[in-house]
Amino acid sequence: MANKALATRQKMRIRIEPSQTFGKPRNPFAGLAKARASGPHGKSKGAQRQADKQALKKIDPFKKPE
Repeated sequence: MANKALATRQKMRIRIEPSQTFGKPRNPFAGLAKARASGPHGKSKGAQRQADKQALKKIDPFKKPE
């Protein structure tokens, strides 16, 4: 009756967390690289050429400019 609120699979455990983790130090360059803002890249030449060809197909050659 002691663990009435907990399910049968959940047992109360005492966790002992170390104050410091010993091992490999953090990569100092990773934080700098993450902080740099990266923007979207421009279209490649092939993608730009394809977009231009599709735009030309959408133009009606028989329509008179006003």
